[in-house]
Amino acid sequence: MEYGIETRCLHLEGDDGKNRYGAVSFPIYQTATFAHRGVGESTGYDYTRLQNPTREQLERIVASMEKGTDALAFSSGMAAIGAVMELFRPGNHIIVDSDLYGGSVRLFRNISEKNGISITAVDCSRENISRSITEKTKAVYLETPTNPMMHVTDIRKLGKITKERGILLIVDNTFLSPYLQNPLELGADIVVHSGTKYLGGHNDTIAGFAVTNREEISRQLRYIIKTTGAGLSPFDSWLIMRGIQTLAVRMDRAQENAAGIVEWLLGQKRVTKVIYPGLKSHPGYEIMKRQSRGFGAMITFDVDHKEFAQYLLRNVKLIRFAESLGGTETLLTYPLTQTHADVPANELEKNGITDRTLRFSVGIENIKDLIGELEALFKAGEEKYHG
Repeated sequence: MEYGIETRCLHLEGDDGKNRYGAVSFPIYQTATFAHRGVGESTGYDYTRLQNPTREQLERIVASMEKGTDALAFSSGMAAIGAVMELFRPGNHIIVDSDLYGGSVRLFRNISEKNGISITAVDCSRENISRSITEKTKAVYLETPTNPMMHVTDIRKLGKITKERGILLIVDNTFLSPYLQNPLELGADIVVHSGTKYLGGHNDTIAGFAVTNREEISRQLRYIIKTTGAGLSPFDSWLIMRGIQTLAVRMDRAQENAAGIVEWLLGQKRVTKVIYPGLKSHPGYEIMKRQSRGFGAMITFDVDHKEFAQYLLRNVKLIRFAESLGGTETLLTYPLTQTHADVPANELEKNGITDRTLRFSVGIENIKDLIGELEALFKAGEEKYHG
C-alpha cells in the first residue's frame, strides 16, 4: 500500500531506521570524504560532492512526494534550473513561459542565450505553443501558477503536445509544492523546485530540486551535479528534510489563511485587482481543480496608487516586507524592485506588473491578526492618501 502524501512527508517507505541505530531523526553526515576498506571496496559513498547519505535520504523523500524515480538536491533553486539547462547544447531552442520568476528570466537571457541556446517567450496559459515549436526546439519551460501573475497552464494538455513533438516539458512547481500538485503524473518530464520555499518552509535554508521519472535524464543530471559541484550540503539537506515533515499542515493552514485574505481584499475600494487561482472568476480555476489538490497561498493584487503600495510596504509589522515565499511568516513583496527587478520594462508592462502590484505569500499566523493589521493599515492609509 502506498502512503498518502501527508505520510510521505514524514516517512520513506521501506525505511525502518534500523540501519541507523533506531534514530528517528535522520543523522547529519557532516563529512567531506569517506574512508574505504580497501582498493575497490567502497561503502557506497566516496566524497560529499558526489553524494552524501543525508542528501540522498532527502532526495528519496522528494522523489517519492513528486512521484518521480529520482530527485537531485541542489544548493539553490537557481542552481537546479541552471543544471537542467546544461542538458541542452548551442543551437537548441527552448520555449519559456512569458511570465516567470525574474531570476529565471535573468538566467535564460544572460546565461543560456550567451551559451548559444535560443529562447522564445510564449504565454503558455493562452497561446498555442505548437506555432513556436521548430525543428531545433528541445523543451518547454513553465511555472503554473506563474510568478507573480498567477497564470495557470493545463499541464496534461501541454504534455500531450510535447510528447507528440518529442520535446521535454519542464515545470517549476515551487508555488504549489508536491503536496498540492505533481506535474510528472500530468505529463511533465522534469519538475524543478526552489526548496527554499514551501519545502523548507521556515525562511532559513537555501535549496533547490530537479525531479524526473526518466532514467536518461537522471543519468545526465547526476553527471552534471557531480561535475559542477552544486549539490546541497549535509546540514542544509537535514534542515529541508525537517521542514518537509510539516509541509502538509503548513500548506493547509496557509491556504485557509489565503482564502480569508482574498475575501478581505475583494472588499477594499483601494484594491483594484485581486489575482488568486482559487477565485471562480480566475481563468485557470477549472484547470486547477483538475490538476491540483488546492490553490496555494500566493496572492497578487493591485492597489490604486503607487504611493499607497509603498505606504503599505513601509508600515507592515506583523506582515514582513521581504522577498521570498512559502515560509511560516506572511510576506509582502514588491515585484517591481524585488523578484522582477531585472526583467525589462516592456516585459513587465506586457505581463501587467506595475508600480501598484503587490504579492502576498500568506503564512500560518492567526488570520484575525493578519486581517487586523491590514484593516488598521488601510484605514490609516485612507486618511493619508485620498483619491
